[in-house]
Amino acid sequence: MSESKPHGGAPRLGLILLLGALTAFTPLSIDMYLPAFPFLEADFAVSAGAVQWTLSVFFLGLTVGQPIYGPVSDRYGRRGPLLLGIGLYLIGSIAAALTDSVAGLTGARFLQAFGGCAGVVVARAVVADRFDERTSAKVFSMLMLVMGIAPILAPMAGAQLLVLGGWRAIFWGLALFGLLCLAAVALGLRETLPPERRASGGITHALLAYMRLLRNRRFIAFALTGSFAMAGLFAYITGSPLVFMQIHGVSPQVYGLLFGLNALGIIAGSQINVRLLRRWTGREILAVAVFVEIFAGVALVAVAATGFGGLAGLMVPLFVYITGLGFITGNTVAAAMAEVSAGRGAASALIGVLQFGLAALVSFVLGAIQDATALPMALAIAGGAVGALAMSRVARR
Repeated sequence: MSESKPHGGAPRLGLILLLGALTAFTPLSIDMYLPAFPFLEADFAVSAGAVQWTLSVFFLGLTVGQPIYGPVSDRYGRRGPLLLGIGLYLIGSIAAALTDSVAGLTGARFLQAFGGCAGVVVARAVVADRFDERTSAKVFSMLMLVMGIAPILAPMAGAQLLVLGGWRAIFWGLALFGLLCLAAVALGLRETLPPERRASGGITHALLAYMRLLRNRRFIAFALTGSFAMAGLFAYITGSPLVFMQIHGVSPQVYGLLFGLNALGIIAGSQINVRLLRRWTGREILAVAVFVEIFAGVALVAVAATGFGGLAGLMVPLFVYITGLGFITGNTVAAAMAEVSAGRGAASALIGVLQFGLAALVSFVLGAIQDATALPMALAIAGGAVGALAMSRVARR
């Protein structure tokens, strides 16, 4: 059944804040426990690679869960699958706080991701349900403001919880966040996909929907442009605890501050993007932004290979790269979703699968090849920039 065309009206602040909280499941769950990596190694008596696997498995859970929630939300509406996912996230968070082994933590992290990814899928679908492409790009950029605050506050909050109650307190904090989001959705989110616009059929229909999306060249190209750019971000997230705290010797508290400084770049870039969208289309802005990422990636590799400038030398190109994401993420998602007229839940899920599938691959590879330098992280970030540029050129054909 065809869906009505979304409108371009102004989004409500309350809706933006709620959708921002739903998409913040991922950055909070990743960034908040990064300062605890050395303590997890010591507590469980395992290697740094074993602890990094708890992050890699989280990316895997995001990759596996999203293609399930997408078609389910197209078939049964947005609210029900979202409430189920948040409930699973809450259970996973409690399990992580109570575990006594790194294997238990790894399993709990998978459940966290599998449940929490419902927030990402449904938030994108709700935006596409309600707004046209240009307004959607603005909304996604505003969501980046909310999400940008999470990487600033999460490592600092995680470091403080680490001091006050150990690493388990971090997961109790995430459980509380999940509980608050569950209540907010139950009380404050209206259904945006009425019964007459829902997809019919079961697994076969879902598979056919994904096949149609995979054959949509422009949708895939825009989705991969954003996914490759975000792969660079996840390379930074995976590699930065080792590079900052172990190679350069900064404390967990200072690590949180440095991580937050880079997150300010995402906030600045996304909000400048909102203003630029008044004059240019998201696709025009994207064409310039991918070249900025290439410049930052090459500079980062040069600094990592030579050691020029030490930690400060690394921070400058990292800040430029992460700021550039503010001009890429919202515009690529809006452009990709605009290529789809029906099955927006499946489309949102496939974007997430591509994004976090690449993130999981990058995380696994970095965990395997990580050495006592920043070069593996820098090469992965530069590789993400190259991939983003290549896919953006395909999308423009």
